[in-house]
Amino acid sequence: MAATASKIPQLFHRSYRPTISSTSQHSSPLQIFLLPFLSQRHASGLSLRSDGEVTKAKPKKKKKKARVDFRQYDLKQMTQFALCDAMRYIRAFEVGQPPTSAKYDLALKLRTNKNGPVIKNRLRLPHPVNTSLRIAVICPSPSPIATAAQAAGASVCGEEKLFDRIREGNINFDRLLCHTDSVAKLNKAGLGKVLGPRGLMPSIKMGTVTRDVKTLVKALVGSTEYREKMGVIRASVGQLGFTPEEMQRNIRVFMEAIKRDLNALSDSNSKDIAEVVLSSTHAPGFSLNGEFATDSSPSTHDLAVL
Repeated sequence: MAATASKIPQLFHRSYRPTISSTSQHSSPLQIFLLPFLSQRHASGLSLRSDGEVTKAKPKKKKKKARVDFRQYDLKQMTQFALCDAMRYIRAFEVGQPPTSAKYDLALKLRTNKNGPVIKNRLRLPHPVNTSLRIAVICPSPSPIATAAQAAGASVCGEEKLFDRIREGNINFDRLLCHTDSVAKLNKAGLGKVLGPRGLMPSIKMGTVTRDVKTLVKALVGSTEYREKMGVIRASVGQLGFTPEEMQRNIRVFMEAIKRDLNALSDSNSKDIAEVVLSSTHAPGFSLNGEFATDSSPSTHDLAVL
């Protein structure tokens, strides 16, 4: 019996040798005594502080699963407006602004996945909004191509002289087009770092590199471009001086174009319109309910007068 009792310390030492060697030489007697407990602390969720006090380990927070679609809100709990009512409130925010400086903007919120295809296109509204669009064309000048582009509405045409102006930061245009024969010179000029961040770099994918420059310039002058970003499509649909009837026609054409783009998508990438919001340059957004006017709406004649 005495022999068995004398072997107990040796067995204890052999059983917990890895744990003892892993502890610090300056460990307190309490820590040495609790070595069997330390070997199971991860399973029990307990931890031992440096002063020997046993504490409950904080549970790890579970990561929230990322959403695959954009958040939508219940429109039944929101106040929505007819077109004439929204225009009345927006004009109250735009008092004193020139009729052509402030713009009506339409935002279409989509039900769509975050990793789905992006809707982007261009259309000509019945009543053009941006009639002061400045277009530059990269093409040989003087040449019949440059003459036809300027006759269609281009502000400036050229190659090397235009490249020099861009390098100097003299970018006084809103769109930059390039003729197919001038693409090699554009690439050699190395203007991607200057034009790229501004969204002006011509490319075949964006449809700004073409052989028929004249037709493209005519299509851009007075047209409206739109692009989906974060599940929302925004575009200018009118000037502050537009009448409700003109706004209605522009919005109808814009909505029809968006629906055609949505119908062209495959079934696996379906999108649909969740909400339509009308705002302006200095006014907040007003959710539209699809009606033109209500019994309490002001007359269209009053809204046509600034």
